Parts: sequence; C-alpha cells; structure tokens
Amino acid sequence: MNPLAEQLNQTLQQSYVYHMLSQLGKEIYFPKEGILSQSAEASAGAKKYNATIGIATENGIPMHLAAIQDTLSAYKPQDLYPYAPPAGKPELRKLWREKMIEENPAIGGKSFGSPVVTNALTHGLSVVADLFVDEGDAVIYPDKNWENYELTFGIRRHAHIINYPLFTEDMKFNSAGLREALLAQRDKGKAIVILNFPNNPTGYTPGAKEGQEIVSAIHEAAEAGINVVAVTDDAYFGLFFEESMTESLFGKLAGLHPRILPIKVDGATKEEYVWGFRVGFITFANDNADVLAALEQKTTGIIRATISSGSHPSQTFILQALKSPDFHAQKEEKFQIMKIRANKVKTLLDSGNYGDVWDYYPFNSGYFMCLKLKTVNAEALRQHLIREYGVGTIALGDTDLRIAFSCIGEENLEDLFNLIYKGVMDLQA
Repeated sequence: MNPLAEQLNQTLQQSYVYHMLSQLGKEIYFPKEGILSQSAEASAGAKKYNATIGIATENGIPMHLAAIQDTLSAYKPQDLYPYAPPAGKPELRKLWREKMIEENPAIGGKSFGSPVVTNALTHGLSVVADLFVDEGDAVIYPDKNWENYELTFGIRRHAHIINYPLFTEDMKFNSAGLREALLAQRDKGKAIVILNFPNNPTGYTPGAKEGQEIVSAIHEAAEAGINVVAVTDDAYFGLFFEESMTESLFGKLAGLHPRILPIKVDGATKEEYVWGFRVGFITFANDNADVLAALEQKTTGIIRATISSGSHPSQTFILQALKSPDFHAQKEEKFQIMKIRANKVKTLLDSGNYGDVWDYYPFNSGYFMCLKLKTVNAEALRQHLIREYGVGTIALGDTDLRIAFSCIGEENLEDLFNLIYKGVMDLQA
C-alpha cells in the first residue's frame, strides 16, 4: 500500500471511520509528489518560466479562442480556462460552507469539513460508494427512490441493497422500517444509509417529529455497535413548501455518535437551477479535524483518479452568483414559482375530480409528486399518454406515475392532469 495511503489510514484509525472504508477507500490517497503538487510548487516559485502544467498560455494568460471568450467577456481568462483544483475553487468551497451554516442552523457549533467540489450530485454519491462500499455491504434506502442508486451502489460496487417502505399506512415516513433495516446489520457491523429529502420521486420531506425519529433510529444502530455511514442526498434542498423539516438531517447527525459518519451530498445543480453546470459538493462531519482532513484527501484522490477536476467555468459562474447582491432575491422569486405550482397540483388533486382512478402520495417539497394508480398499469398509461396526447410522465413499478410539476407552468397544470385522467379512461374502456 502506498505510504501516503497508510499515513491517512493511521489518522483515520483514531476513529471508527477507518472501519467504514471500502478496500478502495483504504488504498486511495492524493499524490503529494505527482504532477499536480510539483505544478503547485512551481506556480509559487518559478517566476521566470513555469513549464509544468498541461495548459497553453499566450501573453501571460491562458490561451483561448476569441469565439468563446467574446461570449464570456465578463470573466477573466484565468477564471475559465485553466484546470480547477481537484478539490474545487477554494473561495467557492468557503462560500458554500457559509451558505450551509446560514441555511442549517443545527450545524452551528458542529465540527464539519470544507465542502469538496464534485461533478454534481451523481458524482458525489459515486465518491461515497467508492470510499465506503465493498461487495456485500448493506446500503439502505426506501422503496421509492432514484433509480441511479441501484447503478451507483448496486451495480458499480456490488452492495447488498436493502429497501424498506417509504411510507407507513397513515402516510408518514417509515422510521420503524429504517430502524429495522439498520438493526438487522448487527452481525455485519456496518451500514450505509441514504437519506434523500425532498424525496425523488415522491416530493416528500418528513416533518420535525419524523426527522427526529430518523435520527433516533440511526443513533440506536450506532449504540448497538453498527458503524453507520449516513448520507444525506440533499439534491432538492431548500424547496420546502409546507409542513416539513427545512434543514438537512446532516446537522442533527453531526457529532451525534462516534460510530456515525454524516456525509452531506448537495449542489448548485437544482438548488440554483443550473442543471447543466454540474457543480456539486461532498462534506463530512467528524469531531476530529485530522480525520476530516484525511477524508478530504481521500476524496480528492478519488476525484484525481476519475475526473481529475471539475469544470472551472461552472465553478466560476456559481461563485459569481453566490457573491451577487441579487442572489437571494432572485432565488426567492424562483422558489415562489415552484411553490405556486406545487400548491396548484395539490388543489387539483384534492378537487374530487380524479379520486376514482388514483390516489397520490404525500408531497410537500422538491420537483415531483407521484400518483398511485388504482385501475390501470403505470407503464401502459405512460406509453398511451405519449402516443395519444403527447404527454410525458415516468412510470415506476405497476402503480406509480411520477409527475414533474417543476417543468409545467401553473396555467397548464389543470390541462396536464385532465389529459392524464383521460388517458386512464381510455385504457379502462
């Protein structure tokens, strides 16, 4: 094993975190004597000629095409064209951390690291999988989930996927199901838990009482001797419309128990409506600053070994937005549009016009909601809606149909649901 990896592992052995690592997680490190570190040293000291880094320069600035720069003239070439640091632009990491504290008061006073920039949330989750999941490790998340979890944890890392029902019979978060799935891992002594709120596909975020039940279940597992990697997939963070938690559970899990490693995966992708920019973050919480530093080094090693570094222009654009005096007002404006759409959908569904053919799962946040069809197959309806009405939806299993109200104007929502209803009537005929 590389001496740098061994050094990081010695640091992590001060805590239970070492026993949570996958074999890859134990072996990975960020090279201190490779091209990047030598380039960094040269950047600081080579004032005459710096012939280390693989970019081209011209007249003292990064070489670029006018056809590109002319459309980006508000930005300096050095903020667009060179490679970004593997862990991300330092100022962006600093501002995102400050944003996290502002939006999650429960984090205040807790010990957590500096967010490391990822190529959006999928990449962040993939880093988690690489660092902490070995073949056969238990990865726990509810039955209503983003299908990419199966690829990320099941296919790529051969985890043992454990699902539990998301909802109880009275349509609350099934904390008892989570608890049961966790405690079943006593013999393994390790579990990875994915907490995705607002939930994709249902658009559900638990209330405060349910949130505390989730925290208690994870704490009970830790007390039972299980090392828990608790991952909050906060892709849709901030889009809380009514009667729900308004903070990430990352804050409540931070510092809760030495056997719990909270990891927050979030990003600008959906929070700031910049899906194509692909800027996400991964943040660790631990009471030991050396452990946090070691985890960030290993994370940077994974990034270096896979994508090398994230998009520099995208990071620059997000950084500029966070620094803008208009940022909060503009974001609030978009939030209100999303909230109006969600409330409109709920009004339509509660009108009594559709109850004979579907129910709907609770939703109070995010981009989506799910219908529970009573009389027709979801996939058959999905195909029929495309063919006959030009309406696109997502079928999940036999009964569930996901609707993204996020991309439908308020004025068109009634027509959308009327067409879906008409599609059901067609199939019933």
